[in-house]
Amino acid sequence: MKTTYKRLNKYDRFEIEKLLAIGKNNTEIAAALFVHPSTISRERNRLKNKPYDAFKSHIDSTLKIIDKRFGTSKIECNEKLKKFIYSKLKLYWSPEQISQELKLKYADDKSMQVSHETIYCHVYVQPKKEVKKLLISQLRQKRNYRGNVRRGADKRTTIKDPIRIDERPAEVTTREIPGHWEGDLILGKNRESAIGTLVERTTRFLIIVPLKKRDSESVRKGFEKEFKKLPRHLKLSLTYDNGTEMAQHKLFTKNTKVKVYFAHPYSPWQRGTNENTNGLLRDFLPKGTDLNLVPRKKLKQIQDWLNERPRKVLERDTPLNVLNRFYMKQNLI
Repeated sequence: MKTTYKRLNKYDRFEIEKLLAIGKNNTEIAAALFVHPSTISRERNRLKNKPYDAFKSHIDSTLKIIDKRFGTSKIECNEKLKKFIYSKLKLYWSPEQISQELKLKYADDKSMQVSHETIYCHVYVQPKKEVKKLLISQLRQKRNYRGNVRRGADKRTTIKDPIRIDERPAEVTTREIPGHWEGDLILGKNRESAIGTLVERTTRFLIIVPLKKRDSESVRKGFEKEFKKLPRHLKLSLTYDNGTEMAQHKLFTKNTKVKVYFAHPYSPWQRGTNENTNGLLRDFLPKGTDLNLVPRKKLKQIQDWLNERPRKVLERDTPLNVLNRFYMKQNLI
């Protein structure tokens, strides 16, 4: 085993917590994360004799790095930086957007640059409860805790014969060729209603799939109906999470010729395009909405609004324009 030192990140820590919950020892966990067993031992001892908590351990690690580099929190000791971050949080910018803007605006001033993780830590370790509550309210997710809050083993039904995301072609990752999609469900009030969402990775084009039920057959048929409307060159792959609504993935692939790849459990960042788009949809369909009562015409209108909205990631172009340009280009070839 290669024993070169590797700094653990937050995803490693949540994986450690999950593996501990199913009874794995330090050596087995180290092998799964490709690190030395002593790294796992030190990590588990970080919180002394308390049960291992991935979130608390990540906060502790990040704060120690900040203290080592700056003597104190970089944000707290730089009023100009703090005001900039707070002003953008008020506008509901994400910490990642703020971090990127700082790198562009203050490219030659390292004192005005921080990572998005540093901003998150600043928000979640606030000593004053009222300040912490205010800052959290300005984040899109508005969670009381940072990171994946699920604990223990994955108790969901296992998808039979999944093709993992690691086997996707390289062209999916580069986003150079449109036609690779990410899919998910958005659940309504009391988890009793749902709609499907399909987002094209290159263009960020969104398709909303109305659903009467969220069982595997209904989802398969709903997704098949939308994919059959697309030209062949825009039907290359679909990346999905581990929800059992995609249990009929083999039949879906047989009927559409679209291969389905499954992300690793509890890894929403592996479908980041879809997760971000679902966040935008929640502005129109907030949690607690009975999605069965939303007319299909309204869903189509929301879909059009988002597809015709300029996106920063597309250099202020719209998903619809980018998709149309690619479609016309293909027809000219």
